[in-house]
Parts: sequence; structure tokens; C-alpha cells
Amino acid sequence: MTRHHVYITTTIPYVNARPHVGFALELVQADVLARHHRRRGDHVRLQAGTDDNALKNVQAAERAGVPVQEFVDRNAAAFVALHRPLTLSIDDVIHTGRDPRHRAGVERFWRACEASGDLYRKHYEGLYCVGCEQFYAPADLDDGRCPEHGTTPQRVAEENWFFRLSRYAGRLHDLIESGRLRIEPAERRNEVLSFIAGGLEDFSISRSVARARGWGIPVPGDPGQVIYVWWDALGNYLTALGYGTDDAELRRWWSAADRRVHLVGKGVVRFHAVYWPAMLLSAGLPLPTEILVHGYLTADGRKISKSSDNTVDPTALVDAYGTDAVRWWLLREVPRAGDADFTHDRLIARADDELANGVGNLVNRVISMIHRYRDGRPPVPGGRPPVPPGSGDRSPVPPGPGGCPSVLPAPDGRPPVPSGPGDCSGDEVVAACERAPALVDAALGSFDFRAATEAVRAIVDAANRFVNRVRPWELVRAERAGDGDAGRRLDAALAVALDACRTVGVELSPFLPDAAERVARQCAVVDGRLPAPSPVFARLARH
Repeated sequence: MTRHHVYITTTIPYVNARPHVGFALELVQADVLARHHRRRGDHVRLQAGTDDNALKNVQAAERAGVPVQEFVDRNAAAFVALHRPLTLSIDDVIHTGRDPRHRAGVERFWRACEASGDLYRKHYEGLYCVGCEQFYAPADLDDGRCPEHGTTPQRVAEENWFFRLSRYAGRLHDLIESGRLRIEPAERRNEVLSFIAGGLEDFSISRSVARARGWGIPVPGDPGQVIYVWWDALGNYLTALGYGTDDAELRRWWSAADRRVHLVGKGVVRFHAVYWPAMLLSAGLPLPTEILVHGYLTADGRKISKSSDNTVDPTALVDAYGTDAVRWWLLREVPRAGDADFTHDRLIARADDELANGVGNLVNRVISMIHRYRDGRPPVPGGRPPVPPGSGDRSPVPPGPGGCPSVLPAPDGRPPVPSGPGDCSGDEVVAACERAPALVDAALGSFDFRAATEAVRAIVDAANRFVNRVRPWELVRAERAGDGDAGRRLDAALAVALDACRTVGVELSPFLPDAAERVARQCAVVDGRLPAPSPVFARLARH
């Protein structure tokens, strides 16, 4: 099996306030992709960080009456701390305001683009939104207001450094059109192509020290200017890998990596899919292979944000409902393209219906029946009679082919239990188990978390339908009345259902690692028996 090197990044958020659940969405999506690739045997680096050098951070610190560095560090710590409540498998975090890797790399990147002849100084006057940290043309405004924040941009006039973005329009169009730079979903790809077709203008990449309040990385050779925060921030994808400090790590995870994947929100597509690739072309560096774009989380139709009055704290959500419920809602509710409106009721309903009443009910009822009908000893695929208590047989239970047994031969050499309506072979369950890995691969390859989780849910639905159809409680009564065939059918049914539970535990692991571990423990044989049944999920409606 070929093992690929996959570099996965999240955007680095401004730390002008504490995190909100919209950023938790991106963190969880990135974590799922990283866990999925690791489970498939790939070498993975999941990179995150914080954007410390923004003017909006300075202004927020001034309003709070706190020194800027103290303010930035405090909020940055809150973002990093999300790895615990959200069960994130992040490999590295970079803080642009204090990490020694970052400044050295940003300076090197600046000089590389300068050597290409793509940096120059000129006087500029324009409309600047501090919230977006970007200039807007009047035509891009919504009734004179920033389309993202609804605020009136400031008019700014000064002499800055500029980057020759216009030089790269044709190359960017060809790279995106050919798929060499892949942007998902297609709606965002088309948006970027339309933006490029409208003509690319050079953009300002520095600010005066006075306007930046002295905060940020000075322009190399021009200490009166500070590097534009987006130029600074985008560089983190390289500086975290040692660009400017450790070329070996840079080669491993960027230059020679099989995949370089950026996860971004739709509001920053222009920076990541136009500005950033052009900057990399200028510096002579490889481009990302994929830019995966998600929509916004809203509340009552309004975008959830750190500084608004409709923010939602992800840590508080986890405290109230648990990690699994929060991760599941983010993965199941948010469409591949488009926004999702958050409510507590929707989170509770999704968790109760699909986790507690779906996965939890299946695992609990299957383990309970094996304890009730077979003294906790799982029937072996192949239909052997259950081991009598005290027999001393402690052999492990082998998995069935594809995760579930399909046709189970009888122990006395007679033909296998026939497959057909109402029988116990569980072909529908077996098919769902066997399809799941490929379906998850395909869905995550298309950045479709809904479809990926649906493949897992399909196993649960098929297994619950199977149990309801076979009615093991009736088979055990027939067995106790002397019907030996009923006993063999019961063993076959319990084996199918148990292997379905095991497959659910395996396939659930990238999405809900904590819950997957609980499912796996329930299905693990120790000294010939399964552990006593224990609820995998609690219902939240009773909260």
C-alpha cells in the first residue's frame, strides 16, 4: 500500500475575541480528514494557528484596556484549548505574533517575491475595512457598506508596497480551470474563475507603522512599513514547516508532499485561491493541491461571529451536550455548499435521533441480547453452538468477511442457512458494511461530510431493520422449545448484528473518535465474553 504525505491546514483566526462555533466547524472538518487519512495509512500533518498581527487585534486590545501582547496571548490560548473539548488531533500550532519560525519565514518570502520583481511602492487611496483587513472598490460594497461586516469602510491614503497580482491572472486561470489547483465545491471554483476573469489588480501588501500602531512584522529594509496582515498570515502555511529555518521539514510537508490541503471559509476564498497561489508562483514554490471551502454557520439567518451579539461558544456547547453531539451536528447538518442555521433544538434532535436512538440503541440491544441469550459469549460466524458457561473456551471471535458474515454454514455440514426474505443471513447489513469504506473515501474526497457520515448511518439503519425483522427474542423462545434450527438462525443473526456494530465502531472513528472507542469497547471480547452492556450515548432531550 502506498503511503502518501498529506498536509492539512486550517485558516488561522484573528484573536480579537474568543472563538465561536463557526471556527469549530473548520477545526472538526480538518480533524476528520486528518484522522481518515491516518486510518488509511497516510503520513499526515494537521496544522493550525492564530493570526496575531492584525490591526483589529490591536483595536480590540485598546478597547479592553489590556496590553496588546497580553490580550493576543490570552485569546490565542482559548483557540488552542479547543483541542480538548472537540477531541482534535492537531499536530502543530503556530502563533504569528511570537513564534520565532514565523518572522524569519515571512521575511524570506518577502525577499523571494522581491527578487522576482513583483514588489514595488506607490501612493494609494482607497476604502479599507478593518474587519476584513482589506481594501474594497466602491463597486464591491453593498450600499456603501462592507458586504461581510455591514460596516462603512474607512478612507485611507498613504504610500505602501504593492504586489504585482495582475502578472499572474493567466496562470491562475489555467491552473484552476485544469484542476491542478482544485477548489471545492464547484460553486466556489466558479466564483474564483469569475473574479479572475474580471481582471486582477495589484494589491497593497504593507501598512504604515503609524496606522498599524507599531504592531506586526516590519518590511525588510523599510522599517517605516509593516507587512500587510494577510501577506503575513498566509505565510504561516510555510513558516510552520520551517520556511526560513528548516528546509528538511518544508520539503517533506510542502515541496514533496502528495497533497497540500487548505480548509477555508467562503469569506476568505479570494485570499487563499487568488492572492496566495500568485504569491507562491512569484516565490517559485509549489501551490496547494486543494482548497476546500465551507459555508457559514448562522443563527436566525445571521452569520455567527466572534464580535457580534449572536456568537455561540463551542466550549459551552460541549459542556452542555458533549463532544460527540457537537461534532455530529457540525458534520451532519452543514451542507457541502451553503450555510447552516444553528439552534440548540436542532443539535439535540440530531444527536438523539441518529446517535442515541440509532447507534446507541443498536449497540446496546445487540450486546444485551448476546448476554441474555448466549451468556455474553458472541456466536462465532459459521454458526457453531454457543459455548456453555464454564467450558474454558476463551478463543477470540474472528470477524466475518468484509466486516460482517454473509452466508453462515451450519456446523454439521448441512447446506448454509439460505438467503432470502426473513432469513438471518443479513445480506442487506453485509452490503452496507462492505460499501461503507469506499463510500466514506469517495465522500471525503469530494469534501462532503454529510455523505460520508451517511455511509456509517446506513449500516446502523440496516442493522436495526435486520434485528426488527429477524426478532431474535422469538428465535430464542423457539430454540428453548426444542427447535435446533431456530438456535442456529439466532446465532447467525447475532453474529451479523455484532459485526455490524464492530464495523460502525471502525468507520465512525474519524468522525466521533470518543464514541467510536466506546463502541469498540462494547464489542471487544475479553476472556471469551463481551463486557456488560453500557449506554454508548445518553439522550439529550432530558437535559
